[in-house]
Amino acid sequence: MCLAIPTQLIELRPGALGLVELGGIRKEISVALVPDAVVGDYVIVHVGHAIGRIDPEEAQRTLAMFGSLAQLAATNEAALP
Repeated sequence: MCLAIPTQLIELRPGALGLVELGGIRKEISVALVPDAVVGDYVIVHVGHAIGRIDPEEAQRTLAMFGSLAQLAATNEAALP
């Protein structure tokens, strides 16, 4: 099983690299597998590589779901003795 996270491409860099941002955290990734990606696109990132583009609305729904799961996990953890 793999976990890939949608994030927005905010900068293209030389050498098939790009900069993405998620929740205020910026990370340099490879965009070699998605050569048609442009700044502003949402890409699916898995272990430092963009593996595909994703519709912005779908990206927002997915990120909202991850946020809800994180809140639920924090609530459940706080309820433990």
